[in-house]
Amino acid sequence: MQQIAVAITCLALSWSAFAQEVWKKIDSGVTVELRGLSVVNRHVAWASGAKGTVLRTVDGESWENVSIANKMPEAAALDFRDIQGIDKFTAIAMSAGPGKASTIYKTVDGGANWELMTVNGDASGFWDAIDFWDAQNGVIFGDPINGQFQVLITHDGGKTWQNAARDLNQLKALANEGAFAASGTCIAVYGKQDVWFATGGAEKTRVFHSADRGQTWSVAETAIPAAAPPKGLFSVAFSNGQTGFAVGGDYQKAKGETLNAVVSHDGGKTWNANPALPMGFLSVVMAVPGQSDTFVVGGLAGSGFTNDAGKTWEVLGDTPLNALGFADALHGWAVGPKGLVMKYAGKRLAK
Repeated sequence: MQQIAVAITCLALSWSAFAQEVWKKIDSGVTVELRGLSVVNRHVAWASGAKGTVLRTVDGESWENVSIANKMPEAAALDFRDIQGIDKFTAIAMSAGPGKASTIYKTVDGGANWELMTVNGDASGFWDAIDFWDAQNGVIFGDPINGQFQVLITHDGGKTWQNAARDLNQLKALANEGAFAASGTCIAVYGKQDVWFATGGAEKTRVFHSADRGQTWSVAETAIPAAAPPKGLFSVAFSNGQTGFAVGGDYQKAKGETLNAVVSHDGGKTWNANPALPMGFLSVVMAVPGQSDTFVVGGLAGSGFTNDAGKTWEVLGDTPLNALGFADALHGWAVGPKGLVMKYAGKRLAK
């Protein structure tokens, strides 16, 4: 723990040397909390949030309101914490909430129309995030039901969902363990089979991993502090099958000095403390496509990046945000409170 404290102190001393703001704010036309973001390519991205809100850009600059609530007024009561963009016409949005407040909607015409695909049928369920390996194969991750995390798989683009695990005991949760629907990134997929999810709230923080699309699972502990409802891991991302980061902290302490990031170099079997800049609470980490060692982090503390798998970090800005994503080393967006949408306007994020 002493080594972690020293590392955090060094990061604090280096903050002023790197601090800059490289995000350009864009008028989103909405004022709701935005938490879901999916970047399809340098021109196309989707965002989602409270009150049935969905936004889309197809030119990389302007965003249009294609909210589910525009066509289906009942969706105005739903909080869409995550969204998966497939292309400029197709997206799958997930709302988070207890029981039937967790839903999946899909559009295939750019948001002109939406179809309700499925609803969480368990009253004690609460979906936290979705991710897709490809247009047909995806996964839902939710808080424990009867003491076991909920992991559902689709093989038909979201029309139907089934329990993934062969042995639900492999998804057994600790007392008070759960996940955070803060950015839609507490679950992450890679390649054609791998999937990870990160937890918090319990005595220990953990990352679960499956190498066969959720059929079998292993789990590893991390050094991120938890043992309280607002603390733990909030996001996980891998740039390849081996190198990944998980980030978090205490969402009630935006500028806290506790450990906020851990790194794995063995596909999630083990995790080592690796404090990230900016110091404080981080709700999202994303790997930059095409760059095996480049990761971007963000949260209420601001945003930062590493291009050497965490050996060094630079601050990108101090604007509080909820989620971010990149198409490549130059093109990315971030979303956050009060309808915040920002476009990355900084240097190339690569070695």
